[in-house]
Amino acid sequence: MLNLSQASLRTKRAKSFLRNSDGEVAILFGVMAIALFLTIGGAVDYGRWLHARNQTIAAMDSAVLAAGRSLQIDGDANAAVAAAQAYYTENITNRLPVNSDSIAFSVTDDGLAVEATGNATISTPFLSIAHIDELNILDAAGADYSKSEIAIGGNAGVNLEISMMLDVTGSMNGDRIAALKVAAKDLIDIVVWDDQSEYQSRIALVPFSEGVRLPSSALSAARGNPASTYNYTYWSWGTLRTRTYYRTDCIAERVGADNYTDAAPGSGSFVTTVYTRYSSGSCNPNSSAVIQPLSNDKDALKSIVDGLTTNGGTAGQLGTAWSWYTLSPNWNSLWSSSDNQAVAYGTAETQKIAILMTDGEYNRQYSSLNIDSNGVIGISGSSGSADNGSSTNQARSLCTEMKTAGITVYTVGFGLSSGSAAATTMAQCATDSSKAFSADDAEELKQSFRAIALELSKLRLSS
Repeated sequence: MLNLSQASLRTKRAKSFLRNSDGEVAILFGVMAIALFLTIGGAVDYGRWLHARNQTIAAMDSAVLAAGRSLQIDGDANAAVAAAQAYYTENITNRLPVNSDSIAFSVTDDGLAVEATGNATISTPFLSIAHIDELNILDAAGADYSKSEIAIGGNAGVNLEISMMLDVTGSMNGDRIAALKVAAKDLIDIVVWDDQSEYQSRIALVPFSEGVRLPSSALSAARGNPASTYNYTYWSWGTLRTRTYYRTDCIAERVGADNYTDAAPGSGSFVTTVYTRYSSGSCNPNSSAVIQPLSNDKDALKSIVDGLTTNGGTAGQLGTAWSWYTLSPNWNSLWSSSDNQAVAYGTAETQKIAILMTDGEYNRQYSSLNIDSNGVIGISGSSGSADNGSSTNQARSLCTEMKTAGITVYTVGFGLSSGSAAATTMAQCATDSSKAFSADDAEELKQSFRAIALELSKLRLSS
């Protein structure tokens, strides 16, 4: 039988036990610790997944672009897929380890695209506690998958007007002109699309040496009707002498207020005509190097390039000027066909591009001898005074104004010495440093033109 004191003691112990919450705290702490561990661990797993995902997508993007370029140039689907796989493998070298990777590449859209398929997974050491053993790297719905869309037999979603200034001076003889022909035709093949139904890509060719040649049908509109001969009278050893110069089909710069503009030619603003002392009227460049206005006739353009020959000095300002004029709507009066005429500046979905190529210092400028009602008559001079200043300074001024007009300028210097005046001119003429290319040999020249062509062809990355 319990006495009163024993009963009271038991009652106190029961109440004390009921008030004791240490067990609850331990249980609650354990639950919270697990949740915190899963949260932190999940963040670590997520970070690993995100890192692997970003590297995988970047590698896929690079791979399909590389494959697209390969397909665009060579048209070989197997080579394009091999290029994609090689780029992908190279670019995932530093990726975190994955459990599986079935990423593959294929040519689709009737040869107009390269796309990626497949997936990869990454293990989740922490989330595995919650029975999440791995995560897919890519969204299975396809939003993460890369696809490069290219302009083979189609178009690049924009109209292109491109002028190519091609150096055909004497220093380009032999291997150099051969290399230029390969590079120029490669660019034509890439940029002039087979399907011109929606968007057009047209190229103008501007061969130059110490003069430029126009089609005979364009001469009067450009230079007026200068006299067939010019008699230059001068004193020599106390005797008044006369020297007869003969008009040629070569033309030079224009002088006056419009010398660095693309204002339409006309009275007082015609280009000058090159005169020679030889009655045959021969001039440089050769008759094969006639300016070709804008055209999308790929075969005709390549045929002109194939026929180029070399001779004469380097009047780079003339090539620069005519690269502009062939893109300028103000000079459309020279071209009888609308197929050869430039569209207005600012036309929607249209880009105007000038590509200036040379292999040497600009060393030909002109001095006017007479001004008549038909324009300025000039003769070539390699040094001394010139109405517009040196060839180099003229070219740089023309480039400045051409860019102001909205034309994007690429330059390609071939075998130019670093720091030379010609190299500086090429750098200054380019719209920005990314558009100034330098080549030391035939392969680099081809790659320079190809890099420009691929940029202009608007290889698009989509998903």
